Formats: sequence, C-alpha cells, structure tokens
Amino acid sequence: MGDVPEVLHELQIQVESFKKKLESLEHMSWLGLFRTDRDLHLAHTKPPTPQPRAREGLQQVRRRFLHMSSLQLTEDIKEHLKTPLFDNWQWEESELLVLLQVMFNDLDFLALLYIEPDVLHSFLFDVYRHYNDIPFHNFRHCFCVTQMMYSLIWLTDLRTKLPPLDLLVLLTSTLCHDLDHTGYNNAYQVTTPPFCPGLGPCPVTVFLLVKHPQINAMTDLALRYNNQSPLENHHCAIAFGILSKPECNILKNLSQQQYRHVRAGLIRCILATDMARHNDILHQFRILHPVFDFTNEEHKEVLMKIMVKVSDISNEARPLAVSEPWMDRLLQEFFNQSDTEKLKGLPVAPFMDRDQVFKPSSQISFIRFVLMPLFTELTKLFPCLEQHILKPVQQALEYYSNMQRAMKQKE
Repeated sequence: MGDVPEVLHELQIQVESFKKKLESLEHMSWLGLFRTDRDLHLAHTKPPTPQPRAREGLQQVRRRFLHMSSLQLTEDIKEHLKTPLFDNWQWEESELLVLLQVMFNDLDFLALLYIEPDVLHSFLFDVYRHYNDIPFHNFRHCFCVTQMMYSLIWLTDLRTKLPPLDLLVLLTSTLCHDLDHTGYNNAYQVTTPPFCPGLGPCPVTVFLLVKHPQINAMTDLALRYNNQSPLENHHCAIAFGILSKPECNILKNLSQQQYRHVRAGLIRCILATDMARHNDILHQFRILHPVFDFTNEEHKEVLMKIMVKVSDISNEARPLAVSEPWMDRLLQEFFNQSDTEKLKGLPVAPFMDRDQVFKPSSQISFIRFVLMPLFTELTKLFPCLEQHILKPVQQALEYYSNMQRAMKQKE
C-alpha cells in the first residue's frame, strides 16, 4: 500500500483533538455533566506506560506549526494571552507552538537578542518533541507554565524592572522546566531498584531494600545526579542539549558573558522547581522582601526563582473549567506511579495512593500550605497580582472546601 494521503493525516489529527476536547467536557460542571460509576471504575485502572511521540504525528505538528507561523493573531487574542484566564484546552498543540513564538516576539527577544526566526522555530519544535505523552507533565503543561510566566511579566510591568536577558531566562526556563519528564517524581527516582541485564530489578538490591527499607536503591538519573534533584538536573541537561544544536541555538548570537549569564540563570530557575527546595527559597524571599532592590543581583535571582515556582504550580489561579482537568490529570499521574511502586514493593506516599486520596482534601492541603503562602509573598511585592492570582486561589480553596463538606454529608 502507498502512503496515506496528507489530507487523511490532517483529518486524523482533527478527530483526535476533538476527542480530547470532548473528554475535557466532563470537568465543566456548569454543563451539568458528571462522571458516572463506569467512569469512576475506569479511573482505577492502571494508565498505559508513556510512549514516545510517533514520528508521523511529530511531522504533522511541525508542518502545521511552520504553516501557521507567519499568521497574525488578533489583538483580542494577544491581550487574552497576557492573562491567567487563557484556556489552553481550546488550542491544538501546533497552535500552542505559534503562541509561544508570539511570546518571544512580543517581548522583543528576536530584535534585542538577535534570535533568528528559523532558529526559534527549530528550538520551539525540538522542545515540543522532548516532552513525553503523559497525563500531566507534558507539552501542554509546559505551555501553561510558560504562558503564566508571560502573563506575570506583563501584569507586573517587569519589562521596566529587569533587563531582556533576565526576561529571556524566565520565559525559557519555564518552557524547558520539565523536559523529558517520565511521570515519576524524584522520590521514585531515588527508591527504584536499578535493573540488571536479563534479570529485571537487581535481585541483591531488591533483597536489601526489603530487609533494610531505609536503604535507597536508585534509577540511572538518581545515580547520575547523586540524588540531588535528579529530574530537574535532567531537564536542564536536555535543555542545553537542544541548545547545543546550531539550528536550535537561540543563544548563539549572545556574547560569552551574556551566554554565561543566561546559562547560570536557566540552571538556577529550573532547579528551583524541585519542591524539596520550596521552603528554603520561600524563606529567602521573605527575608529579602522588606528591603527588596531590583538593582541587587541576589535579590533578582531569588525573585526569578519565586516567579518560576509560582508559574509552575499556578493552575488553581486559572478559571475552574481550565484548572480542574489539570487536577484530574495530576492524580492520574500520581496513581500511575503509586501503582508501580506497589508492584515493586517500594514505599508509597499517601498523597499519591489511589486508595487513600480524596480530590478535595488533597487540594485543600496543597492550596493552604503551599499555594497561599507562596502567592501571598509575591503579591506583597506586586500588589497588582492580588486580583489575578491570589483571589482565584482563594476561590479555588472555597470550591474544594464546599466539595469536601458535600462529600461528608453524603456519608
């Protein structure tokens, strides 16, 4: 048989996209659509192992992206893109690539930092290519985090406070912060027995882990990075691997001093997304806040880490119809990991165990003890953000609190 005509490939992409949009409708409570018992049963089945993106699908996305890259967005869309209200679920992945290109253009990176349009196209597509097709930490999540950073830059008028190089660090670090994420967190990386050729999990390590559970057996990433933020170090390495390709190197026209500044900033900001560092970074920011000085490099570096962290966990600052599907995807990824850990006899975190987790209670704790303190500190420096990110998070807390009360009343 000959190759399938391109028009059929386009139709297939449109059908798959439409299916995804239909799937997201179950989260829109204002339509009166709720999960059935069958849906709840399916939610307890083990998700499939993440697979690399099919080459044919990649090339289709690339062709569509390049075809649309010269199109002009309406002013309404451009302005909406600068707000946390933006709904990623209404856009195809190839369209999201175009929107990322718009962000780089609107912040004047191409003109100020001598980035060639073709190189930007190749860079963005290669970033897209290195995100895996998994429930949460995928390219769409990468887009949302980058778009939130883009919104924060405009809402806080950060262009008048930070130089273009630092803005490039902020946007690029959010774009690359989860490259090649497999859907398994750092705790899993440092407790998973390594594999022996032909034997599967190393028998000696498994025996030691069972007899002495305090002994950590590690994945290749944990071994490579000595248990120090293995995922985040890996994301950094992938990012600079992409930038090492001449056709993708958006930094190639910078001076050596500028390049060193950007490289250090990208590493610093991506490593800051490791939640194990959360309290330390927040504490640093709290100390600096009363005397914050935009001309002080140390102050700026801490602020940039805070802004990347806020962007990374900002779903609850978005409208409920946008944020709730992300919560369901995150739980799916958590359950996938905990199912694997149970099969391997590894410790399981309670917040990831499908037999213990209840959606409202998990969100209430996360919002109260992680989001609210972090977002509150940032709004102290930028009061204008209160209505854009802090109030929506407070509303999300009220929503999940009401959901929890309703569940208890039914018991």
